Amino acid sequence: RTMQMSFHGMTLLDYAINTALVMSNIAMLKHDIAGLITFNDTLRSVILPRRESHQLQTIMEGLYRQQTSFGESDYQLLYATIKRRITQRSLLMLYCNFENINALKRQIPVLQSLAQHHLLVVIIFENSQLVDYSISTANDLEEIYAKTIAQKFVVEKYLIVRSLETHGIHAILTSPEKLTIDTLNKYLELKARSLI
Repeated sequence: RTMQMSFHGMTLLDYAINTALVMSNIAMLKHDIAGLITFNDTLRSVILPRRESHQLQTIMEGLYRQQTSFGESDYQLLYATIKRRITQRSLLMLYCNFENINALKRQIPVLQSLAQHHLLVVIIFENSQLVDYSISTANDLEEIYAKTIAQKFVVEKYLIVRSLETHGIHAILTSPEKLTIDTLNKYLELKARSLI
C-alpha cells in the first residue's frame, strides 16, 4: 500500500523493482546467488536463491508481475517464510516505506528477529519533493505552517533510520532517483567489510 506513491511518473514499487533487478544481476556477476520474496497481506512470490543460468530471467518475471494493493503488509508472514525457506545466513534487502515511527515500532520485533539470523538492510524511501519544499523559502504565514509540517515528516524518516540502527539493523534512506546507486553502494560496502 505504501509503495503506491508516485515520483516522476513511477511508483515506489516500480523503483524497487528496477533496483532489485539490477542488484540481482550485480550479485550474480559477483558470484553470489540471488532470490526474491514479495509480499503484502499475502505471499506474492518466492524465488529461492539458486545458481542457475536462467535465475535472473526467473527473478525478472517474478518482479514484473508485482502490483501494489491496499492490504497491510504482513511482516510476520515474511519472517515465517524466510525462517522456513532460507536456512543459510543471507543478505536481505527489504524495500519498504514506513511512513512514521509508530508504523516502524509495530514491526521492530520481526525485523530484529530477521536480523538475528540474516544480514538485514531496510531500504526506506525519502520524499525528495517534500525535502525540497521543506527547505524552500516561505512567503506567508500559511506557507510557514505548511513547511513546518513538511519538516516534521522529513525528520520522522531520519528518526526511523536511527531507530533501525539502534536496534542493530542496517538502513538506507534514499530518494527514489538515487535508490539503485545507494543500494548498490551498500551491497559493495558490506562485501568489502566481509559481512557477506
